[in-house]
Amino acid sequence: MSNTETAPATLSCTPDPGGPDLEVLTAREVPLGGPRAMRVRRTLPQRHRSLIGAWCFVDHYGPDRVADAGGMDVAPHPHTGLQTVSWLFSGEIEHRDSLGTHEFVRPGEVNLMTGGAGICHSEVSTAATEVLHGVQLWVALPDEHRHAPRAFEHYAPEPVELENAVVRVFLGSLAGSKSPVVTFTPLLGAEVVVAPRSRVTLEVDPGFEHGVLLDTGRICVARSPLGPSDLGYLGVGRTELELTNLGDEPSRVLLLGGPPFGEPILMWWNFVARTHEEIVAYREAWQNESEQFGRVAGFTGTPARLPAPPLPPVTIKPRRNP
Repeated sequence: MSNTETAPATLSCTPDPGGPDLEVLTAREVPLGGPRAMRVRRTLPQRHRSLIGAWCFVDHYGPDRVADAGGMDVAPHPHTGLQTVSWLFSGEIEHRDSLGTHEFVRPGEVNLMTGGAGICHSEVSTAATEVLHGVQLWVALPDEHRHAPRAFEHYAPEPVELENAVVRVFLGSLAGSKSPVVTFTPLLGAEVVVAPRSRVTLEVDPGFEHGVLLDTGRICVARSPLGPSDLGYLGVGRTELELTNLGDEPSRVLLLGGPPFGEPILMWWNFVARTHEEIVAYREAWQNESEQFGRVAGFTGTPARLPAPPLPPVTIKPRRNP
């Protein structure tokens, strides 16, 4: 995608009077799983904001040369009370889970796994991967569905060509495109690539709050700038969302959204729960190799499964937004 204008207009960021102010969530670097942990940039959850809609976890990684950084090598580990959403910009990841799924995550294709009552899975970048670059996301399940059975969906959305952008909608609907992937609350998940020195305005649901994760380039959201790997938050009430690319190269963002999630949740390790006692029970079940989580067939790495870390010496408290 290119900008073919011979005399492109100068674009700048100025305050947007048409909606709520942008809240910028900056990333912190954390290790991801196991003794050969890769580093990821985590923007959600944070101490002052735990959710955007039902989105409760955002990890952004790469671009990393696998020969230098080692790639992704995460042994089987458990989940409860959530859906995992995997989206790649480059590379390839092999996914196996206790439902019996053996699938690959590839650029522009989403893998969504439901781990309501309990599931476990492994994630390993393939030998064909030279550069690994993508995001790993979690969605909290509402109370009435948080014990849902294991499930898995794979979907490759068709790109939607707009005047100054290309959109790929992997969850929910945007720009006339609708994903068939099943979620338990209304959600939006889309990749948006904005042409150089261009501005695009997207119609959005005013009942949704939104998050915009900057992957590459120089971007303004609602006329406020984001830094590399920042996650910009906008509250409910907007019917339009404006993205402005200030640079001479395409800029890529991930757009996430959903209605405010009205339930407090507890998050610890890979579990989403409602009480401290549930967390304790989930950890014990995983450590005891309970059938609650099943087993991953075909994984040959070391260790054979990730052990749960020790519980903190205090009661785990619920997370909620301000």
